[in-house]
Amino acid sequence: MAKQGKNIVLGVTGSIAAYKAADLASQLTKLGHEVHVVMTEDAQQFITPLTLQVLSRQPVTTNLYDEKSNWHPGHIELADNADLLVVAPASANVIAKFANGLSDDTLSAIYLATLARVLIAPAMNGKMWQHPATQENVEKLQKRDVGFIGPEEGLLACGYEGIGRLWPVEGIVHHIENLLGS
Repeated sequence: MAKQGKNIVLGVTGSIAAYKAADLASQLTKLGHEVHVVMTEDAQQFITPLTLQVLSRQPVTTNLYDEKSNWHPGHIELADNADLLVVAPASANVIAKFANGLSDDTLSAIYLATLARVLIAPAMNGKMWQHPATQENVEKLQKRDVGFIGPEEGLLACGYEGIGRLWPVEGIVHHIENLLGS
């Protein structure tokens, strides 16, 4: 029997590592957490919402404007009820949006509306990660107490060797469990 878990919003962004969000959602659900997946439009080019819906056992939010089930905006409800917002994988684009207060999609709107802790697991080309703009955005977020795990070094999908790989899923799960005191 799974222990009483926490409410985790799992943001998935456009990265080849998006397929690893399936394993992350599955492991967190098996640990007894309620996992609500929010996918950016770009993430849906790499993995389907149905996969994440089945593994999380919850509906997947893909569009800010599909919230027609009741009067209360679903993205605000997700933001209000979250114990933790995890973005894995996090693209340079979403890191920039978060750092600069842009909210043109559901995930960035939830980020701006939540008072929950935030953990970002970046995954991108190493040049993108090391670009001064990305590093400035990371620093801005860290000053706001946003946590980061990774990225790690290794062979990247683009064929380069270097920093930019998503942190191993088991390590992300362990970090989440520590953050939540589970």
